[in-house]
Amino acid sequence: MIELGSINNPRAAQGFIDYVKSKGLDAQLRSSNGQAVIICIASSDFHQAQPLWEEFVENPHHERYQAASWQVGSTQSVLSYQGQSLNLKARFKALSWLNQTVTLLCVAIYIAFTLGGFEPIYSVLQFNPNQPLTWLTPAIVHFSAVHLLFNIIWWITLGNGIEKLAGKSTLIGLFLITALLSSWAEFIMVGPNFGGLSGVVYGLLGYCWIYREFNPKQPELVSNGIIGFMLVWLVLGFGDMLFVSMANWAHLGGLLSGMAYAFTAQLFTVKKSSDKDI
Repeated sequence: MIELGSINNPRAAQGFIDYVKSKGLDAQLRSSNGQAVIICIASSDFHQAQPLWEEFVENPHHERYQAASWQVGSTQSVLSYQGQSLNLKARFKALSWLNQTVTLLCVAIYIAFTLGGFEPIYSVLQFNPNQPLTWLTPAIVHFSAVHLLFNIIWWITLGNGIEKLAGKSTLIGLFLITALLSSWAEFIMVGPNFGGLSGVVYGLLGYCWIYREFNPKQPELVSNGIIGFMLVWLVLGFGDMLFVSMANWAHLGGLLSGMAYAFTAQLFTVKKSSDKDI
């Protein structure tokens, strides 16, 4: 094996390894301290892997690497290096307390539902215009495992990226604003019987979309393909062409509020910079 490069981000390195493996190349991770990792490639594959590594260095957070991890199954414990396991558990531990807390709440509530606690728990968390706390709690309620898994993957992926680029306060603000406005949008247009982190996820998507337009040199958190897919999914939901019932107004409310949050934040940043120049 030949050393291709090194990086101080084991999770990102695992994504690259999974990506080159999906291309049929032989690669491994090695580390001496559990943090800085070395990417090694088979000598016969070195010339093919080198341009892929250069692309990765320019944008290590591209969704192609996360998608490859799911494709090759590295969300299970499939790779270890010198006693260090780069599995889903390790990746989860590397997340911030905010990302972990929202994820664990969603999972815990769903498990409680399946164990027979649906009615007493949902009666407390269901949207109620007279109880301000319930303007947020529908975001952590899920009614199916597929819905939960889909939302958690996107929450972890986009939330982690936003937190790294813009800080924890931005992610907290996004969660609160998008959960609040998406819940009110769904309640006003349909009623109180809804739940899911989808409104927040669409809010994160909207934020990433606008942030990318203002900061084209920053790492790209979402591609045009992902944005297009999510928008088509939104349209299909409103057209009632999907196999499941969707909280469409929550999705739209979350998307627009996330876009507005990013737009306002960027305008404030520009104004602040202009004031300093003066």
